[in-house]
Amino acid sequence: QVQLVESGGGLVQPGGSLGLSCAASGFTFSNYAMSWYRQAPGKEREFVATITSTGDSTNYADSVKGRFTISRDNAKNTVYLQMNSLKPEETAVYYCNAGRRVLTRTINYWGQGTQVTVSL
Repeated sequence: QVQLVESGGGLVQPGGSLGLSCAASGFTFSNYAMSWYRQAPGKEREFVATITSTGDSTNYADSVKGRFTISRDNAKNTVYLQMNSLKPEETAVYYCNAGRRVLTRTINYWGQGTQVTVSL
């Protein structure tokens, strides 16, 4: 079955760095764009970053541009998110997403999320 398993979350001080990973299985990883989203307590889930299926293009939320980097390794079926200069307001559960448009519909898979806490 389809699985997206995030890892790498934890506690980091403001200004610190953290790297997240998302290991995929159960579908053809290289056919899917991969994205990261996050959801802070009491807030809606928001887009963080995305990378195309081939890895040749990326896009970021304005709030993370220049600090976060998304990458992927199709040989390892894994997508990464390197987060630098983290801020307390970026405390959230970070989710991995796989998405693909098939004709008129979009297929989406989600991971279970990994907690990132930015605090002293």
